[in-house]
Amino acid sequence: MSPQEKQQGTEPMYELLYHPEIPGRGEYIRLVFEATGIPYSDVSNEEYNGYKKVQNLITEANPPAFAPPALLVHGEDYHGKPLVISQTSNILLYLGPKLGLVPEGDEIARYHVNGLAITALDFCSEAHDVHHPIDVEQYYEQQKEEAMKKAKAFTTRRIPKFFGYFETVLKENKEGNGMYLVGKSLTYADTTLWQVLEGIEFAFPKTVAKISKTYPLLSFFRGNIEEHKRLKEYLSSDRRLPFSMGIFRHYPELDA
Repeated sequence: MSPQEKQQGTEPMYELLYHPEIPGRGEYIRLVFEATGIPYSDVSNEEYNGYKKVQNLITEANPPAFAPPALLVHGEDYHGKPLVISQTSNILLYLGPKLGLVPEGDEIARYHVNGLAITALDFCSEAHDVHHPIDVEQYYEQQKEEAMKKAKAFTTRRIPKFFGYFETVLKENKEGNGMYLVGKSLTYADTTLWQVLEGIEFAFPKTVAKISKTYPLLSFFRGNIEEHKRLKEYLSSDRRLPFSMGIFRHYPELDA
């Protein structure tokens, strides 16, 4: 039974539980729904007092979620409670086969997809730690000196390291012709990496402009994902939330 068939009336089967008004880690989940055209509800951004509902659901889940994002799946339950899955990579691992975003009939390739998605998410976490290198609960201005040191290491060593790795993956995947990381069609590793690359460019535009010519396949990959029919429509819609002061932040002084 398809996700569409399992919907209860007009209510989407899937509800994304995340913070309002920022793309954040919730965007990795939005992208897989948008890429496949599967209906979903973005609770905090669509419902009155939706964030309160998010907070209640993640604390009442079995087991409770540590923090958003989480995914509520209608029509599924776990030990007598509605099924709630937490952690970005875990949600993607759950949704990938259901939404057709992993190679069909190749179990090992699914682990490759998941490994690449997790690596991209590690890149995301490192980018966040640049502006909050000491304490995530303190303001950037309270740890600016340490952030400057972190930024130098990140822009000169870590960005090239991650870019170089994914350039190699694209090159080695002969089936993908530079368009996909695994196989010959879109996977959630592609959408995840694409979002991270967008965030890195937002946060460190000078650095990316300086080194991008060194990674031609990565640039080609980004353009290809943007032209995916459903994603292109989503990116030009008001559902696409802009980067601001979330995971990826642009502080000019950190983009040496």
